[in-house]
Amino acid sequence: MKHMMNKHEKKADNIVHRIRAHVRLAPRIFETVKGKLSLGARILQQGGMKRIFKQLFGVREGEKLLKASQCYLSTTAGPIAGLLFLSTQRVAFCSERSIKCSSPNGELIRFHYKVSIPLGKIERVDQRVNTTNQSQKYMEIVTMDNFEFWFMGFLNYQKAINCLHQALSQS
Repeated sequence: MKHMMNKHEKKADNIVHRIRAHVRLAPRIFETVKGKLSLGARILQQGGMKRIFKQLFGVREGEKLLKASQCYLSTTAGPIAGLLFLSTQRVAFCSERSIKCSSPNGELIRFHYKVSIPLGKIERVDQRVNTTNQSQKYMEIVTMDNFEFWFMGFLNYQKAINCLHQALSQS
C-alpha cells in the first residue's frame, strides 16, 4: 500500500513539475495562467482540438490529427505560447494569442503566428536538453531547406517527440 502511495505521489510531483516548467517560460506567470484558462475554454467552445486544427489549417484528404500539445515556439523575439499539432501529413503550430505588427503603410495589424511543415520536408528531428537545467527539453525540427524550428515547454515532451517520430516513420 505504501509503495502504491509513493508511486502516485511521485507521479503527481512529476506532473506539477512539468506544469511549473511550462508556465515558467512565459514572461508573466499571471498572464500565462490566464491565457491557458482562456485557451481551455476556447477548445471546449470550438468542439475540441480536431475542430480547432481543421479551422486553423484546413485538413487535407486522408489527413488525421495524431496529437495536439501546448508548447512554446522559440523565436528571436522570445518564446511564443501556442498549440503544436502533429498530423499524419504535417507539423503545425499556431500561437495562442494574436501578435501585433506594423503593416507597410503603418497600420497596426494583429495575426496569429502560424507554422506548417509537411512531414516530407523534414530532414531531421533532434532532441535537445538544456545543459544547465536538465528538465528543460527542446524539440528541434530541421527542414530540407535548412530552416530550424525549436519547440519547448511541453507538458509531456516524451509523448510529443514519440508521436512525431511515429508520424515521420509512417510518412
